[in-house]
Amino acid sequence: MDSIREQWLILISTPIYCIIIGIELLLSHLQHRKTYTLRNTASNVYLMLLNGGLDLAFRLVTLAILGYFFQLSPIHWTVGPLYWILLVLIEDFMYYWLHRFDHEIRLFWAVHVTHHSSETMNFTVGFRSSVFQPLYRFLYFIPIALLGFDPLDLLFVYSATQIWGIFVHTEYIQKMGFLEYILVTPSHHRVHHGSNPKYLDKNMGMFLILWDKLFGTFQAELAPEEYAPIQYGLTKNLENPGPIKVVFHEWQQIWQDCTQPGIRFSQRMQYLIGPPGWSHDGSRQTSEQMREQESKQIKA
Repeated sequence: MDSIREQWLILISTPIYCIIIGIELLLSHLQHRKTYTLRNTASNVYLMLLNGGLDLAFRLVTLAILGYFFQLSPIHWTVGPLYWILLVLIEDFMYYWLHRFDHEIRLFWAVHVTHHSSETMNFTVGFRSSVFQPLYRFLYFIPIALLGFDPLDLLFVYSATQIWGIFVHTEYIQKMGFLEYILVTPSHHRVHHGSNPKYLDKNMGMFLILWDKLFGTFQAELAPEEYAPIQYGLTKNLENPGPIKVVFHEWQQIWQDCTQPGIRFSQRMQYLIGPPGWSHDGSRQTSEQMREQESKQIKA
């Protein structure tokens, strides 16, 4: 049943992807904008294939683990509208925390950084996946299984919300009226991909923006007269990122940081599980430190 539903999702979404990417590509060409580059698009496809292959290979393990906890649940739902509404809300809530920890804990940022390493914003960037995330994503879904939600239904809802997550990767859709208060929109997600200090680690939601507003990670996209235009990519972008470097560059940097001579064990651990940008000697900055510095410069 799950495979049939996911096949329907693929059958419905694939032609839509092709149409919107084709339109965006045509507009980019006609308007002489560098929204697409061959190298960036190839990298997006490459990372998608790596992630998709690993996700597929690990699918049975994920279902077995979630199925185990589902069997332990004392809750038995009657499948109906309330069941699906609650499942969407709870899955999106748990994904918010998965995504937030991917940004705030360097070990997980080393996985997620691949998605943010694109210096352009277009629909294909939505396919630029965090390659190794399938190896630990299920941990955030265990509480949902314990609440009595069928793992097959959970993975279906995750796949469905991922489709929306692809559509928000574009510069061609501006603010969407009242939907800005409810859903994660392209405007919200452009902020999320910005490397400007004010925009770092903001708007973590996949489908609903209410979690960001509730937990203090929301930031609206500001007009050019209010703030600098969005700069996509990392705070320090990669030079000549090859197929190996684009996946493992942050792991390499973590290794170099953790094996420095003369630093304490607690500092080595902070390089591993502390926020990205933390350094024992102040040679680098976290997103919060960058925001504070920018704020002081503006006030001065």
